[in-house]
Amino acid sequence: MKITDLMIKETMIMNLKAVSKEAAIDELIASLASSGRINDPVLFKEKILAREAQSSTGIGGGIAMPHAKTKAVNEATVVFAKSAAGVDYASLDEEPAKLFFMIAAPEGAGNMHLRTLAALSRLLIESEFIEALMNARTPDEVAALFDAKQAEAEAEAKANEAAGTGETKPKTPERVIVGNPDSQSFVVAVTACPTGIAHTYMAEDALKKKAKEMGVNIRVETNGSEGAQNVLTPDEIARATGVIIAADKKVEMARFAGKPVLQRPVSDGIRKPEELITKAIKGEAPIYRSEGRGGDEAPAEKSGSVGSRIYKDLMNGISHMLPFVVGGGILLAISFLFEQMASVDNPIVKLLQTIGGGDGAFHFLIPILAGFIALSIGDRPALMPGMVGGYMALNSNAGFLGGLAAGFLAGYVVIMLRKAFAGLPKTLDGLKPILLYPVFSLLITGGIMFYLFDPVFSWLNEGLISALNNLGTGNAVLLGLVLGGMMAIDMGGPFNKAAYTFAIGVFTSSGNTNGLMMAAVMAGGMVPPLAIALATTFFKNKFTETERKSGLTNYVLGLSFITEGAIPFAAADPMRVLTSCIAGSAVAGGLTQLWKINVPAPHGGIFVAALSSNALLFILAVLIGSVISGLTLGLWKKPLKNG
Repeated sequence: MKITDLMIKETMIMNLKAVSKEAAIDELIASLASSGRINDPVLFKEKILAREAQSSTGIGGGIAMPHAKTKAVNEATVVFAKSAAGVDYASLDEEPAKLFFMIAAPEGAGNMHLRTLAALSRLLIESEFIEALMNARTPDEVAALFDAKQAEAEAEAKANEAAGTGETKPKTPERVIVGNPDSQSFVVAVTACPTGIAHTYMAEDALKKKAKEMGVNIRVETNGSEGAQNVLTPDEIARATGVIIAADKKVEMARFAGKPVLQRPVSDGIRKPEELITKAIKGEAPIYRSEGRGGDEAPAEKSGSVGSRIYKDLMNGISHMLPFVVGGGILLAISFLFEQMASVDNPIVKLLQTIGGGDGAFHFLIPILAGFIALSIGDRPALMPGMVGGYMALNSNAGFLGGLAAGFLAGYVVIMLRKAFAGLPKTLDGLKPILLYPVFSLLITGGIMFYLFDPVFSWLNEGLISALNNLGTGNAVLLGLVLGGMMAIDMGGPFNKAAYTFAIGVFTSSGNTNGLMMAAVMAGGMVPPLAIALATTFFKNKFTETERKSGLTNYVLGLSFITEGAIPFAAADPMRVLTSCIAGSAVAGGLTQLWKINVPAPHGGIFVAALSSNALLFILAVLIGSVISGLTLGLWKKPLKNG
């Protein structure tokens, strides 16, 4: 497949008008939408912004490559765009971006599409080619440049293969080593980015080119959309002086135990290949230790603040717990519906309550939460003591709070044990993961849970539930206002998750009966997308055509309790959108408590409203909150200049 089969002339923008990163993304997405290459601009933008949140795709050198792989894409496409003045894209080198390549890949994209996108990424390493693109004036010139360059690259690949040095034969790993055959210097590398479309292959090519210039032999494994390719062999890893991991996602690390491993973002593989290779040659990197290979230490490099690491660990537990919450909760809610129509002894009611309730899915909530928090902190050795600690919290009435404590406790106990066992003879390394860690981590975690955490958190948990059950109307409304507003502060971020987690804790700790807090967070979470939908419908002169079309999608998302549908609008105009949505969400949450609405389901939105204690009042609370937010946003937002 030719690159120009994906980079069609009709979508090219030879004079990008945007002056900001957000505007540039919108202009590129608009080109995709107008050509019919995507079916949901809002979802596509959400995925683009999610990728940008991980690290800027402004790779430096005047190039930006925003990309996403999603069901919102009808057909794999690359939008080429040029900006004469340049755009402040928050690029890694802090220089303006002038060339843009927005990559839109559909879910399940064929291998040929992915290989073509990888080939495109590799071409963008060459400065001469970039200069030629900067000077191109028409889409025809751009297409001609890419056709010529691809033909040149294919001819070179065939010549290499004929000469026996081909880098296109992953089945013979030794033959894909590049560099100087006479050099004794040899390093290995792994490149990977979250979507595995562009940066993975750009980092690979940059490392190979620089290694060749430096006379260093290198082997590079890529973890892209097609999975791992050119996989490093055990012999190559053993022979390497050092290992470079240029990745923004998790890669298989146990195989590098005992080797100096330099862990950096994939962008460093593109921008700083010489620095990485030099450090790898000199062995200037921490020795990687892995329990699976007899090591005794965690990966040496962990970035981010204490708060961000705690949030990451907590979200790992919550994300693994949510399928149990949603699956069990919906089945449980349906059982309540059948119970109203039939009786408690109805076999369908019994079946659904057994599968979804305390004897089924809900029985695993706290152990799963605790286990995967511990796993995030202490890796695999912490999973077992974390789950056992969570199970102890469940059985002792320490509940949700006790489970949280158990997860963090088990994770840090394992980290402590790594340090404690670090001085043991190497002959005992094999016993650590199969004997020492399981026994001592379980003993310490279980002991602390039994004698300290279980009694303390049982008292706290029972006191909290009692206080909530006995809240006066005024206090309950205030709590509903806070929980509802939190759902809209960051629309899926820490505040949103904290409110939702609190409601889940109350729900499970009460024996799956107290859904008052769940009503507040569900109503608060439904308001933002519905408010966006209303504002784009009734204040059309204040939104672009693309935004108005995207607004229609938010009706469905809002009714389904998917708050994230409002994220693209909040990102484009945070002050007006967030302030408006927080106000309406807070009102909706407060009204659910004023009217004492109980929603016995953790998810579902309008589709579980019938299961609430008062469906009409629940819908009315959501409607009032949405109208308040929609009107506030619509009246506050300025009309478009051409509107």
